[in-house]
This record gives sequence, structure tokens and C-alpha cells, in this order.
Amino acid sequence: MEKTVIELESAAQMLKLLGDKTRLTIMGLIKDGESCVCEFVEVLQMSQPSVSQHLRKLRDAGLVKERRRGQWIFYSVNRNHPTYPIVQQVLEQIPDQREKLQALEEAGLRIQCDL
Repeated sequence: MEKTVIELESAAQMLKLLGDKTRLTIMGLIKDGESCVCEFVEVLQMSQPSVSQHLRKLRDAGLVKERRRGQWIFYSVNRNHPTYPIVQQVLEQIPDQREKLQALEEAGLRIQCDL
């Protein structure tokens, strides 16, 4: 298997972004699917503008991609990003975030912004 070499600057920038607990949690929440801002607001107990600022940084770096549905934007991990192999390794080492989304679903708050 051929090893992918990632540019040092790209790796450093990506690790700096994931060094923030909020952004790392967001990435953990979407590692297996997609979520919208309203779900992040509920899980993280943060204001929508704060969550959007973190998502903007991740999006601007290309680590997440967005899909618009109506007025809502759904975010997912960009598996085509050059640093994705490192991102994937990091996400495998952190606690599973799915229980947070499951708790949202059980409370009837999952995809409350759905059309």
C-alpha cells in the first residue's frame, strides 16, 4: 500500500483546527453522517453564531462540506480533503459522539430544522 504524503503546512493547519475542543466535537458528530447547525447548537449548548463561526473555519479549510436543503445547511466530513487520512485517525481516537445525537433524537430534537 502506497503511503500518502501530506504537505507539512496543510497537516499543521488541520491539526490546529482540530486542536479546538468544539471543532473536534463537531467533526466527531459528523464523522459518520451529516448534521445541521441547529443540532450542533443543541449538543454543544452554544449560540448559533458561535457554532456557525466554528463551522466556517472548518469549511474554509475544506475539512467539512455543506449541502443546502431549503433554508438549512447540512454539514459532513470532506473525505476527499488531502489531510483526511490524518483527520480519520484523530476521529478514531476520540470518544464516540453518536450518543449525543441519539440523545437528541430521543428528546425529539434531531433534525428539528428539517423541512
